[in-house]
Amino acid sequence: MFKLDASLPTALVVQIVGHVKALIDTQKLRAGAKLPSIRSFAETHGVSVSTVIDAYDRLVAEGYLVPRQNTGFYVRGFPQRASANVAGGAPDVRFDSLWMLHKSWENGAAGLNPGCGWLPEKWMDDDSLRRNLRAVSNQAGELLTGYGAPQGYLPLRRKIADLLHEHEVYAPPEQLLLTTGASHALGLLAQYLVKPGETVFVDEPGYSILLFHLQRFGANVVGVPWTPQGPNLAVLETLLQQHRPRALFTNPRLQNPTGASCSAATAHKLLQLAERHDFVVVEDDIYAELDPSARRSLASMDQLNRVVYVNSFSKTICASLRVGYIAGHPDLIDDLTQFKMMTGLTSCGLTERATYQILTEGRHRKHLKTLRERLHAAQQATRQQLADAGLELFSPDATPGMFVWARHPAHDDAAALSNEALNAGIFLAPGHLFFHDHRPSPWLRFNVGYSDDARLFEFLARA
Repeated sequence: MFKLDASLPTALVVQIVGHVKALIDTQKLRAGAKLPSIRSFAETHGVSVSTVIDAYDRLVAEGYLVPRQNTGFYVRGFPQRASANVAGGAPDVRFDSLWMLHKSWENGAAGLNPGCGWLPEKWMDDDSLRRNLRAVSNQAGELLTGYGAPQGYLPLRRKIADLLHEHEVYAPPEQLLLTTGASHALGLLAQYLVKPGETVFVDEPGYSILLFHLQRFGANVVGVPWTPQGPNLAVLETLLQQHRPRALFTNPRLQNPTGASCSAATAHKLLQLAERHDFVVVEDDIYAELDPSARRSLASMDQLNRVVYVNSFSKTICASLRVGYIAGHPDLIDDLTQFKMMTGLTSCGLTERATYQILTEGRHRKHLKTLRERLHAAQQATRQQLADAGLELFSPDATPGMFVWARHPAHDDAAALSNEALNAGIFLAPGHLFFHDHRPSPWLRFNVGYSDDARLFEFLARA
């Protein structure tokens, strides 16, 4: 079938797996073909039986082979997939939030991905991640096989309480609930706080997955327009004369997608309105550690009386760890803990311990400083290049975070421009994704961490 080379640094098991996969992918081994028996393969290639067993087991696990009892191993049949391309280029796609997530995570979805919502892998401290994952895996006990604690790993909750205290939010570990990322936290809160038919206010534009959660649970979603200084208070006061919202979900710092932040004056007025009109404020502060300023959170002004605080480590440590948290009133956290158990038992103790290891080893603060510096430089460069390409910027001044919100003067609906970009191998995030009613919008969200390729700005200038 092929030759193995024991002198190579690549293990023999890996060589076998790679060769067999290549034969199947090129259809030199077709669906239903039987592979040599384990003993026959070992004799033919001069390797041990255990090596062949290991290789075949890996190929089964990856879905290339199917074992049949007493008869051997066979090539698995793969259903034919329709080609993603059609004559004349990419299909006309009406972007939606779940389609965007799926495609932007899919390998090879686009050559350039300035519309994505995470930081580049190369910006993360992967050495620290690897080292601390190894350290956690070596810990004894039920860690590798048991469930996590319902409220989350206690040492990590204590560490988060210390971090919040530094930012003038006073929440003991008992007032913290760990979640599987911020999206999980927002989903829990949406389902717990809002009954079908109740009115909820949201940032407009705002976080697309949150909008999906609220609509899925039957909420009457009402958008509060955003300005470069935060929510438009005049419009908010008018809306409060028309509606009695159960809650306002807001992302007041380095907001997704606009990149703007709520000014101190706006934040104080917002909390006064919440008190006067008796609604809960859910503060999504996921970009807090990317902000070099001393800007105060709504939670620090309110001390978790009316504000429920959400954050995560996906933007600063690693998105794949999926560790977030909710800080709130003790009664709320007790109820949410029960609700979390009913909907998903516990969050992952392994990733929570790894996050704790990273936060306490001493390198994380330096890593955050480096992230902020890179974002600052990328913000300046992206804003300048977008302006040079003829786009209008939402905020007059550079912001410290990940996003720039901009519009192309030649397009009233950025969805059409985004479809055109797909033909050029560029994945954009059109504005209608960030409105609860998906209305046509001329705006686009640009991630500064992925907006450093000249092809993007050449395309925008031509469009």
